[in-house]
Amino acid sequence: MPGLLLGDEAPDFEADTTQGRIRFHDFLGDSWGILFSHPRDFTPVCTTELGRAAQLAPEFSKRNVKMIALSIDSVQDHLSWCKDVNAYNGEQPAEKLPFPIIADKNRELAVKLGMLDPDELDKDGMPLTARVVFIFGPDKKLKLSILYPATTGRNFDEILRVLDSLQLTAYKKVATPVDWKPGGSVMVVPTLPDEEAKKLFPKGVFTKELPSGKKYLRYTPQPE
Repeated sequence: MPGLLLGDEAPDFEADTTQGRIRFHDFLGDSWGILFSHPRDFTPVCTTELGRAAQLAPEFSKRNVKMIALSIDSVQDHLSWCKDVNAYNGEQPAEKLPFPIIADKNRELAVKLGMLDPDELDKDGMPLTARVVFIFGPDKKLKLSILYPATTGRNFDEILRVLDSLQLTAYKKVATPVDWKPGGSVMVVPTLPDEEAKKLFPKGVFTKELPSGKKYLRYTPQPE
């Protein structure tokens, strides 16, 4: 069945975009990457999403994340749509955003990546692309996948929060608890012995007492 699972390597596809032709692995380089798909150009929810993504581009760049969008229209349509997106953001209506948009007019890439929404159809009865978020690590492997229906816009602040968690937990032996935000306490992973945890986290490890007597809720200040 088409689609990507966590841990799968991103396909090294070639595609035409608003910034020229790309090969995906070359585009990503050694960076993290986010690929987010859109049902169609010149649609209301998509326009607000691209506008927000453009505003947050410096935040993604700060985290060493390459951004790339996908929609099932032509490059020329994408360039024209960019004008509307920039105007929505109160800026000059230029044919450019801080990231490329893939032209997937024949839906080939959307099918390959499992991005189609069978419940949302265009005027010809063809399924539209769902609002998919794929985050890839520097190893080109899928670290996170979120799938929204066409009728629900994404929360890009939440996507940044998730990225912060993914990047922190990729390099430190911690996990982030419910509603965690950068700077908040994190949890020591269960596989790490207490003695090793004390050495790794000099700011201290704090265990919450539980009725079960099990010592699995171990917190520590977010490591640098």
